Amino acid sequence: MGLFIVFEGGEGSGKSTQVRRLAGRLAASLSEVLTTYEPGGTDVGEEVRRILIKPHEIPIEPSTELLLFVAARAQLTRQVLLPALQRGAAVVCDRYAASSLAYQGYGRGVDLKTVKALNDVATLGLVPDIIFLLDTPPDEALKRKTKAPDRFEQEDNGFHERVREGYRALAAEQPERWVVVDGLEPPDIIEDAVWSHVARLLDSRP
Repeated sequence: MGLFIVFEGGEGSGKSTQVRRLAGRLAASLSEVLTTYEPGGTDVGEEVRRILIKPHEIPIEPSTELLLFVAARAQLTRQVLLPALQRGAAVVCDRYAASSLAYQGYGRGVDLKTVKALNDVATLGLVPDIIFLLDTPPDEALKRKTKAPDRFEQEDNGFHERVREGYRALAAEQPERWVVVDGLEPPDIIEDAVWSHVARLLDSRP
């Protein structure tokens, strides 16, 4: 199996930037590096993303939101993630299963056991080798956004704070898998911190 790395965090935390930077570093020494994201990464996922991200006049129920994310995740896992990892590729993903726990579980109030059970169905038990949480105060992170806010960015600060605390709780539960990084640090500092952990992980693999 290849190497599966995930970046998590709230809106505007800088995940996409770090995904690109890490992929660039990995490409210098590995034969295949794949970047992808949630929701999306497949034709089905892109259709789901359009529904989830675009602001709507009619609210989407939390359980409906969760099921849409899970559907996109199931497609991504089977169509993209598992085949790439079975080829021995390094996969760097912007969001994965923990996002549903943080957003729909802690943020929306959906029962966490329900979220975990649906995640198990979607992921076939696939878990990342390492998860980087870019921990950033929501009021600071959202200032970075320059485009019109999407449906999640339009949520109030209380929602974003619950998501942040959810991520912190998840990281505390599995410190062997999660690395919490200060998202307020300059991108170059974050990149170096991420790479130090990934380099050790690469060195420890057979």
